Amino acid sequence: MAHAPPCSVEVRIAEVRGSAPRETGACMLVGPDFERGSIGGGHLEWHAQRRARELLAQWCAEPGPAVRETHALGPSLGQCCGGVVTLEYAASALRELPPAAPLFHLQLHGAGHVGRALVRLLATLPCQVDWVDERDEAFAGAGLGGGPGPARIRQLAVDEPQAEVELAPAGAFVLVMTHSHELDARICEAALRRHDLGLVGLIGSRTKRARFEHRWLARGLAPQSLQRLVCPIGIPGITGKQPEVLALAVAAQLLQHAGC
Repeated sequence: MAHAPPCSVEVRIAEVRGSAPRETGACMLVGPDFERGSIGGGHLEWHAQRRARELLAQWCAEPGPAVRETHALGPSLGQCCGGVVTLEYAASALRELPPAAPLFHLQLHGAGHVGRALVRLLATLPCQVDWVDERDEAFAGAGLGGGPGPARIRQLAVDEPQAEVELAPAGAFVLVMTHSHELDARICEAALRRHDLGLVGLIGSRTKRARFEHRWLARGLAPQSLQRLVCPIGIPGITGKQPEVLALAVAAQLLQHAGC
């Protein structure tokens, strides 16, 4: 029985010794006129694409067994990493890579300027985002760029956003940046009363944080719970206040907390 010719070749990093652009398991698909994914760019990736197309032409009539090649990045490819990478090439029927596992689950409260800018960034990453706001109209014109990215983003217009905190899975991140300081305080308090969440972040100044903490302590929130709050949010050293700049600093902080 004749085998269907492969649509592409899957190129996977099978082994890494020393420094390399990508980790073991990173992969890409190479077809006759397309590439999906990346094994790190540079000369290694260019060579892999060329080799994959050579194999694809050979396997057109009869797919062969997987092929492995080992490259010393410095001596053979002129790359500065200096490590040794083993690539595995295998015939594939795929034209698209399967979705990657989410890097993190985020419950994002607020569809204002910073919230929209952050969602546009996160749409390019494999993550899961529950985007919450009281106002249906706040999601209009979010500008997610037409085609869907790898992120799974749900827009939730609800009457009681703080109640959504109880629905977040254990380990989820919660970011709070609504249009109302009063609402910010209620959502943050609900998040800090849970002890199984990841990052709990609040947009705002140290003064805002101090005022909220005074209120929460009066309402019986344990002092050690307050230490879990990240406010201001965003990686240190980014001083710009534009929504896009803040969003970039916050996205980087999320990746840090996710261990990426």
